[in-house]
Amino acid sequence: MRNINFALIIGFTMLTMPLSAQETATAVDSTETGGPVFVPMVKVGKVLEGGDSIQYMEMSNIYVYPTLTFNTPKQKKQYNRLVRNVKKVLPIAKEVRRIIIETTEVLEMMPDKKAKMAHMKRVEEDIKKTYTPRMKKLTYSQGKLLIKLVNRECNSSAYGAIKAFLGPVRAGMWQAFAWVYGASLMKKYDPEGEDRMTERVILMVEAGQL
Repeated sequence: MRNINFALIIGFTMLTMPLSAQETATAVDSTETGGPVFVPMVKVGKVLEGGDSIQYMEMSNIYVYPTLTFNTPKQKKQYNRLVRNVKKVLPIAKEVRRIIIETTEVLEMMPDKKAKMAHMKRVEEDIKKTYTPRMKKLTYSQGKLLIKLVNRECNSSAYGAIKAFLGPVRAGMWQAFAWVYGASLMKKYDPEGEDRMTERVILMVEAGQL
């Protein structure tokens, strides 16, 4: 599963695509302690109204859901595991998104294909050095979740990213490797279907509520 995750990072780093608006929360490195992964942002300002200065405050979204009920201890354990896994891999998925933006901006300034390829080689080496130790710490279930969350953040599958930049042969090779381990680089995120609970957890984690 470690190689699958590495291919995922490499593929999405080289992908150019439209991205969603900036997050309304700031990531902090506290996944190991079980604390909040994202700290809500609060913006305080002033506006003029009828000659008077009125203060206002903008806050991150606050999500209110029905209280969860668990029929068995196993269900509660599965939910707690999902929360831990989201806190672990969501920051990585958002980092992938950031890398895509930064890499795209640099590539747009490159004069020719040769310069772009040389830059992409440097990016790939840097990613390998930075992310390989982190990928080794992920469990199998966290690796599969990461594939989905990158799709959520970047609106494209890992397979599509690898195919676009490494070609169909290498993309097929990585997909076959993932399939052997019961995963798929073509897997998409479905917030209205099978990933509905995951989406609930993600929104609350982003809001600093979990």
